[in-house]
Amino acid sequence: MIDLNSAVPNSVLRFESNQLAANSPVEDRRGVASCLQTSGLMFGIFDGHGGHACAQAVSERLFYYVAVSLMSHQTLEQMEGAMENMKPLLPILQWLKHPGDSIYKDVTSVHLDHLRVYWQELLDLHMEMGLSIEEALMYSFQRLDSDISLEIQAPLEDEVAKNLSLQVAFSGATACMAHVNGVHLHVANAGDCRAILGVQEDNGMWSCLPLTCDHNAWNPSELSRLKREHPESEDKTIIIDDRLLGVLMPCRAFGDVQLKWSKELQRNVLERGFDTEALNIYQFTPPHYYTPPYLTAKPEVTYHRLRPQDKFLVLASDGLWDMLGNEDVVRLVVGHLSKAGCHKPDLAQRPANLGLMQSLLLQRKASGLHAADQNAATHLIRHAIGSNEYGEMEPERLTAMLTLPEDLARMYRDDITVTVVYFNSDSIDAYYKGS
Repeated sequence: MIDLNSAVPNSVLRFESNQLAANSPVEDRRGVASCLQTSGLMFGIFDGHGGHACAQAVSERLFYYVAVSLMSHQTLEQMEGAMENMKPLLPILQWLKHPGDSIYKDVTSVHLDHLRVYWQELLDLHMEMGLSIEEALMYSFQRLDSDISLEIQAPLEDEVAKNLSLQVAFSGATACMAHVNGVHLHVANAGDCRAILGVQEDNGMWSCLPLTCDHNAWNPSELSRLKREHPESEDKTIIIDDRLLGVLMPCRAFGDVQLKWSKELQRNVLERGFDTEALNIYQFTPPHYYTPPYLTAKPEVTYHRLRPQDKFLVLASDGLWDMLGNEDVVRLVVGHLSKAGCHKPDLAQRPANLGLMQSLLLQRKASGLHAADQNAATHLIRHAIGSNEYGEMEPERLTAMLTLPEDLARMYRDDITVTVVYFNSDSIDAYYKGS
């Protein structure tokens, strides 16, 4: 748990995060950083597939693209001047590390070169202010994905960098990130991670406000989009067995060039002497592969103006949402807060609702089963894997799920990564009273 009261004067009070691996090594990644040249906090969840390389790259690089997109013309000129004169760069991000994070997310030289090309193009636009947050998120997702694709097409001397670029491009990652600046909350999503708000109305009742839509075969608008982008003759083959081309569950993702490049380009790149077997590269062209690209990293961006009743934001990989519904997640975070001594229902001042009393008694009974979780993210993960079909915690089930051997774990559950962001209702309220 990290308290942000002293670190960043913002509507964000604190955040809590945790992760449980099913894959070995874990393929999910997460990130939290503040923008140093503009204002705002960024939170991200990145769900890898086909290996962890793409999720790792996106978690390290995406926030830099967003931060640069938001910079003013003057700041970008300072950045370019520092590069030209070989002087130290202005600091771009301050990473807020999670306990146990071993990798320091720094920009490598080849990645900095591509970030520089991006800011040079932004300079050429001669905009006094940076892009709007919505544009910044939209462009950053697509630009990073384009750079991931181009990096492996360019001739690279360094064998290690070449192999890593290949692994990044041929694995994939979905991404969901939030940018919070004062009362302005923007969420960008590509894939099937999810973001929801926990809202407490004046009457004390809690509700859930979804901020993302899953990009998969069960989303009618995604199906329509895919059909619009490809010939009518492919209507029956774009989605096979609820997967894109019968291969991939999400319909938007970074990387996965085998669903974006032409067959010729894939062949040309792989013929450059890579040891694809040693690098664990999944070489497979699906049947009915006629009019690529079939996959995009273009995000859907949602804007929400924070209100005093917006209490917390939950960002999580699909490993959580496969097990728990949106309302369940809000209920569990609220239950955790009430146990931790926050947001205790004031029964004296409010008419005691019998349903509320019943749920409080059940919560009290259930809390006797185990020691209180240290944070809400842990609480959610525990319930995701340890609850029965009635939503009741079963200690035996939890123990069984946590002690599955590595080779079996993935058959029963996915990697689960959760970040819970708490908002400062007082500062949000003060903002409205002030304005």
